[in-house]
Amino acid sequence: MKKYFALLPLVGLLLVGCDDDDPTTDDMQMDTVPVTSGSADFSTYVALGNSLTAGFSDNALFRMGQEASFPNMLASNFALAGGGNFEIPFMADDLGGATLDGDPFLGNRFILSFATGDPTPVMLEGMGATEISQTLSGSFNNMGVPGAKSYHLLAPGYGNVAGVAAGLANPYFARFASSPEATILGDAAAQNPTFFSLWVGNNDVLGYVVAGGAGVDRTGDPNFAMYGGSDISDPNVVAGAIDAILQQMEALGAQGVIANLPDVTSIPFLTTVPYNPVPLDPATADLLNAAYAAYNGGLAQLTQVINPLTNEPFISVEEATRRTISFEAGATNAVVLIDEDLTDLTAVNPALINMRQSTPEDLLVLPSRTFIGTLANPADPTSINGVAVPLSDEWVLTPEEQVAANTALNAFNQLIEGLAQQYDLAFVDANALLTELRDSGFRLADGSVVTAAFGTGGGFSLDGVHPSPRGYAIIANAFINAINTKYESTLPLVDPLDFTGLYIN
Repeated sequence: MKKYFALLPLVGLLLVGCDDDDPTTDDMQMDTVPVTSGSADFSTYVALGNSLTAGFSDNALFRMGQEASFPNMLASNFALAGGGNFEIPFMADDLGGATLDGDPFLGNRFILSFATGDPTPVMLEGMGATEISQTLSGSFNNMGVPGAKSYHLLAPGYGNVAGVAAGLANPYFARFASSPEATILGDAAAQNPTFFSLWVGNNDVLGYVVAGGAGVDRTGDPNFAMYGGSDISDPNVVAGAIDAILQQMEALGAQGVIANLPDVTSIPFLTTVPYNPVPLDPATADLLNAAYAAYNGGLAQLTQVINPLTNEPFISVEEATRRTISFEAGATNAVVLIDEDLTDLTAVNPALINMRQSTPEDLLVLPSRTFIGTLANPADPTSINGVAVPLSDEWVLTPEEQVAANTALNAFNQLIEGLAQQYDLAFVDANALLTELRDSGFRLADGSVVTAAFGTGGGFSLDGVHPSPRGYAIIANAFINAINTKYESTLPLVDPLDFTGLYIN
C-alpha cells in the first residue's frame, strides 16, 4: 500500500505583489480626503477579544504576528485622527514558544521551509525566550487573549500564574494581568477607554470544531463552570457575557465596534484534507475488502432480523448501505471512521462497531493529513490508521456535528447583532466577510487575489484557523468601513499589500 499523504501542491505560494504604481481614481480621492474622527473619540482605544484580536497566526503568538494584529492596524489609523498610544503585551521573540518556570510550555509557530525540498509546514527550531511567570508591568491596549471564550473575559483568576500549569488560568493573560485575581474586562476598563473593539465568541464553538466534534454541545446548560475546552457554549451564556462587557463599556461612555463570528466549519483547517485521500494497489484493496467482509455481512444480516423492542429490523437497508465498507484499486478511497450517530449494534454483535467510510459531507481536520496512513501499532504493519483502524471522533467533523456547530454559530450571531443595535455600536459582519474570502476572494491593487485556500491563498496562516497578516488587513478594513459608516469618520483603509500572505523560510 502506498502511504498517504503527499502534501497538497503549494504552487504560487504567495500572492505577493508590489503597490500599484498607477493608483485608481478612488485611491487618489482617498488621498485628498482629510482624516477625521467624526463623532468618535479614539484617544484611548482598547481591543477586547481572543486570538483573533491578539494577532495569533501560524499556531502561535509572536511579535511579528502581534504587530500585524488588526487592532494594531486600527490604532495606527486612529492615531491620524486623535488616537493615542497602543500598548501590546509583546512576546519576547518571533518563535512563539514560551516556558513556565523554565520548562517548555507553548509550542513554536509554523513556517514553510523549502530547505529539504518538501514544502510541508514545520515548527521553528529553538526555545522561545518568553517566560510566562515573568509578568509584564503596566497596562495594555490590546487585551486579546488567545484561547479565551466569551465568559473568560469576566473570570477572576484567569490570569493567575499559579493556576496556569493546572489549566485553571490562561498563560497569555497571566503574562500581563494586573493582579492574580484580575479580569480581562476589569483591566480593560481600568484604562477608561474612549473607544473599544470587541470580537469574541468564536472560541465558544471553535474548540468543538477543531476537536472534530469530540466535545459536548452545552446548549441549554447555563453552568459554564463545567464546560470543557472543546464544548459548545450555551448561546445565552455567550450573550450574557457579551452584554456584561458592553454594559461596562457603556458605563464608561466608550464608543465602539463589535463583530459577529465567521463560519468556523469553512476554514482551511476543515476544507483542506479530502475525504478520500487513500490510494491503493490491487493486492491491498483485495486484502481490505476481504477483511471487512464479515462486518458488511453482519450489517446485511441485521436488516433482516427484527428487534423485539421496536418490532422493526435492527438496522435499515439505507443505514446498512451507508455503513458498508469497500475499497477500489487504482483510485483514491474514503477513510474509515467512527461515527457516534450511527445505530449502536454492539449489544447484538460486538464486532459491529459504529463504523463507516467518509463521504464528501464529512470534514477531516487538517492534522489528519499526517496521521492517515500511519500505524496504530508500529509492530503491526496492517494497523493502518484510517484504513484498517478507523479514525476516532477527533479526526472528523461529521454532518451531524456540523449542524450542531452551525446552529450555535447562527444563534451567537443573531444575539451579537441584536446587542450591537441595543448599544448603538458599529457592526462588522465578519461572517459575510470570511464567506466572501472563501467563495470569491479579494482582489488587491496589484491584481492578485487573496483567498481562503490553505497555503496558497494568502488569507489564512499555516494553522488553517487564523488569518495571515494579509488576511488580518482585510479584516481591519472591514472594521474601518463599519466605523466610518457609524461615526462618520474618514479613516483611511489599510493596504493589504503592505502585509505578507505567509511567513516562509
